[in-house]
Amino acid sequence: MTNLGDLEIFIKVAVTGNMSAAARSLGISPAVVSKRIKRLEEQLGTRLLQRTTRQIGLTDAGRGFYDRVANVLTGIEEAEQFVSGKSTEIVGTLRISAPTSFGRMHIAPHLPTFMRAHPLLSIELMLSDDFTDIIAEGYDVAIRISELKDSSLVARKLAQVRRILCASPSYIDHFGIPEKIEDLANHHCLAPHNGEPWRLEGPKGPFVYRPAGRLKTNSSEVIREAVIAGLGIALRSTWDIGNELNEGRLVRVMPEYEGSRNVSVSAVYPSRQHLPPKIRVFIEYLAELYGSVPYWERHG
Repeated sequence: MTNLGDLEIFIKVAVTGNMSAAARSLGISPAVVSKRIKRLEEQLGTRLLQRTTRQIGLTDAGRGFYDRVANVLTGIEEAEQFVSGKSTEIVGTLRISAPTSFGRMHIAPHLPTFMRAHPLLSIELMLSDDFTDIIAEGYDVAIRISELKDSSLVARKLAQVRRILCASPSYIDHFGIPEKIEDLANHHCLAPHNGEPWRLEGPKGPFVYRPAGRLKTNSSEVIREAVIAGLGIALRSTWDIGNELNEGRLVRVMPEYEGSRNVSVSAVYPSRQHLPPKIRVFIEYLAELYGSVPYWERHG
């Protein structure tokens, strides 16, 4: 009889594609993971995993085995929850990766409500502006703000991102309001912290503008504080400055221009098949929280 623990380890390795990531997620050593996978393959008399120098993939036999085992383990978990009277409870640990500022402003404040609703669930929220390989690093879900490209990951759009040109009233009082895009050459612009140009959309369609200014930094939050302090004009997401706009600490300039409308806040996760309840309920929670018109857009 195959050991259920070995099956759980196999599923975790198949999902992460990496024994070290699987080991971290399960709280055991990579050596134990390797040993248990080897034992499982010996018992079955076939190779389940195809090991390469960079990642681990499934063999044809492994893929078929995975499809069947995942369903079996899901059924066992549901049966255990049913007999324990906790069929509606979400259990385990949910590992989340998110951008630093967005996570601090629009995920962390809402975790207490979510965790009170699911008292048996633990949360690991890791904030970083670096690209995170969620499979290799063992995350369940990542929140990303970008134009999503083709990927093996599944993405669920949570909110549209609107980026606008803005400045403080004190800056406008001192330097005036630019009327057209060419006027920006005579203003102090706060360039993106990553050095990329502004990708804007205006009356004549999308175009690229390269802002110039006296302040350079590798921190998006420094740019945020600089525009609030009156040091220049910046292109900022409304999720980042919604309160300041509402309070009048920032005002929009040249409203006919916005950042690219192809950017969104999305939840990405490894696979749509066999989606664990803990991931599903978290994504649904954020989707309902942000709504069709995100709360940071509801000024007044």
